[in-house]
Amino acid sequence: MGLANGFYNALVKRNSVFVTSIFVGAFTFGVGFDIGVSTFWDKYNKGKQWKDIRDKYATEAEA
Repeated sequence: MGLANGFYNALVKRNSVFVTSIFVGAFTFGVGFDIGVSTFWDKYNKGKQWKDIRDKYATEAEA
């Protein structure tokens, strides 16, 4: 019961704190998810992306 009371008193008791914590949590999750998916994508497709093969095809004038 102490954990529930602590959660209620810290986040839910005041609506402004509750809404702010939801926005901060959603923003943090969004940024973290984006970084995680981008990292996975870069590792999974290493050697197939333009940033990996640019040196083979781009000339000095284009770069």
